[in-house]
Amino acid sequence: MTGAPTQPIRVLVAEDQSAVRAGLVLILRSAPDIEVVGEAADGEEAVRLARELRPALVLMDLQMPRLDGVSATRRVVAGGLADVLVLTTFDLDAYVFGALRAGAAGFLLKDSDATALLTAVRTVASGDGVISPAVTRRLIAEFAGPSAPARAERPDDAPDPAVLDVLTPREREVLGALGRGLSNAEVAVRLEMAEATVKTHVSRLLAKLGLRSRLQAAVLARELEIDARP
Repeated sequence: MTGAPTQPIRVLVAEDQSAVRAGLVLILRSAPDIEVVGEAADGEEAVRLARELRPALVLMDLQMPRLDGVSATRRVVAGGLADVLVLTTFDLDAYVFGALRAGAAGFLLKDSDATALLTAVRTVASGDGVISPAVTRRLIAEFAGPSAPARAERPDDAPDPAVLDVLTPREREVLGALGRGLSNAEVAVRLEMAEATVKTHVSRLLAKLGLRSRLQAAVLARELEIDARP
């Protein structure tokens, strides 16, 4: 006896260049577990369609007309409408850091191949948020390191170590693992716990710290030099 079929991942694609958008849609529709529920050519339309269609994930370009991708990400995340996977050329400029501050769940290079795109969508949809080491770990290191932009472009101004007092010792260990750019499965192995337990700890520490995404937590861990248990 077979179980109920898994529901496809509902994705909204927001990209102002029609040729690029068509290519993304074509790749996404090639996967049986992904459903493209809408397309947006600007940020305003992306927010409107996210509110109407309630996708699981918005694939969001950063530089779009009417409303830029950073502002659109902020509205989508603040409204609890969907997770946001940002498309970037990865120049590590204010747009990228603004998207992180706005609560983007992951970042994907625009020149990534089809496999990387599909993997990123599935990873973010599963709740991991931290995607390929080539993108996310570099972002974390750059954001928290000496080469990062001015504090005004970063999500927290000189974080106080006291903010971690609300966390349990186990939650601090999980936070340290996020700072290494690890997925839930990798955290589970490192800290010798069930993956479901890791997800619970991540949800709780985000709520306690008032953070919108795992990436924000990872940056905070790096800035405060919190490490996972070896």
